Amino acid sequence: MRFAVNNKPIDELDAAADMTLLRYLRNGQQLMGTKEGCASGDCGACTVIVGRPSAQGLVYSTVNACICPLGSLQDCHVITVEALAASADSLHPVQAAMVECHGSQCGFCTPGFVMSLVNLQLNQGAVLAQADEAVQRAAVIDAISGNLCRCTGYRPIVAAGMAALKKPAQVASFVQEWVPDAPLASITPESAALIPAPLLQGEGSGYWQPHTEAELQQLLDAHPQARLLAGGTDLMLEVTQQYKTLPQVIDLNRVASLQQVEVNEQEVILGAAVCYSQLEKSLRDLSPEFVALLGRLGSRQIRNRGTLGGNIGNASPIADSPPYLLALDAEVEIINGRGDSRREKLTHFYRDYKKTSLMTGEYIARIYIARAALAAPLKLFKLSKRYEDDISAVMGAFYWNPTAGDYRIAFGGMAAIPKRASATEQFLSTMDWCVNGVVDEQILEQACDLLRSEFSPLSDVRASAAYRLAMACNLLKKACYELAADAAGLAIETRLFAHA
Repeated sequence: MRFAVNNKPIDELDAAADMTLLRYLRNGQQLMGTKEGCASGDCGACTVIVGRPSAQGLVYSTVNACICPLGSLQDCHVITVEALAASADSLHPVQAAMVECHGSQCGFCTPGFVMSLVNLQLNQGAVLAQADEAVQRAAVIDAISGNLCRCTGYRPIVAAGMAALKKPAQVASFVQEWVPDAPLASITPESAALIPAPLLQGEGSGYWQPHTEAELQQLLDAHPQARLLAGGTDLMLEVTQQYKTLPQVIDLNRVASLQQVEVNEQEVILGAAVCYSQLEKSLRDLSPEFVALLGRLGSRQIRNRGTLGGNIGNASPIADSPPYLLALDAEVEIINGRGDSRREKLTHFYRDYKKTSLMTGEYIARIYIARAALAAPLKLFKLSKRYEDDISAVMGAFYWNPTAGDYRIAFGGMAAIPKRASATEQFLSTMDWCVNGVVDEQILEQACDLLRSEFSPLSDVRASAAYRLAMACNLLKKACYELAADAAGLAIETRLFAHA
């Protein structure tokens, strides 16, 4: 395995398959500026910048080092806070702004904030420097949405981020020097070995990174018990939170066909390993409601690594994307180690808590959404304690095609699996609940009665069962009123349940 840390080339072979980047930086490189706060990708204290190979060269983005597998960094360039300033007299503009604006209090979280703001300046600084303050402020807040300050010092940090955008652009020498020799990104399917050698290996363990689905299938056939990893934002919690080991890992990050988004006249085809940040760009015009939801799905660091296929395959009942996909009647393509494939509706994919139709040695390859479904009115509502970077208490998706008389409802957080409200949606699909923009409240109350009979949610630390049922009914009403107003071309003066 080869990569670089702060322009220093590293050939690292003696590491476990589940070694995290944070553990390697602190223990292997003695770079202590990157902190461990939560070990779950929630606080941002471990934020670093990673440059990944692309056709345009290395593309830089922030990641949570605490849950980033070391093996996923083949041919990448890792930048830590130590690389930003050669001395106290040559601070990076972000560091200088943090000093001037008094943006650091206890200082523990400061390196993570700095790295998030440096990445913003690195990728968007030239454009944002010319933007008005409202645009700059929104960009800064988005950049640090995954960084927590326990001293409640956000005001000076935001001020520092905006001040840094106004400073003269600095040549980012820390991203200019290291370029991998013959990067693996240039390897073609024809030149790649059928079964790639592991990047990391030890007794009974291995970390593989195939480049084609043919390689992936061969690896799955040879190692059916290996764990599949794309972003690792859920899987790596088994290591950092549950102290388990992952002896065999197959990394999907370099399988080109799983990283593609295809749009044709009939459907949108999403590669299972496309990260959320890429989906925000690819679906901006096709599904603005989902793109808006993605802004609340984890932090920017999480969205830079997390994938749609992982969110589906993890089978969490509180995942944010499955209700959206269920409401659109999406399908998944599943392939095994022999190359056999099948398409299956997502409504049939979930079987029970954390159980799906996936068999040993199978993987989710692609997600299919009909273009017609994307064209119909849709409402997505997420209830969580924190607005950003938090897990749902209730997630609701509401699809209505008035021409076809088709109403679909899907919820997360209401059952052991992400689930369609089949009886309620069938009732609303056959009733005239909306006439000329006017909602029949009696019909809505009947629909809520049906909804209560379809779900028996649990009480946990996020919400009680009674709260979840009440909110699910309120979200259904909210969706109906907003869908009716949109259909009639009306504006709702007072948004119902505005905090949803």
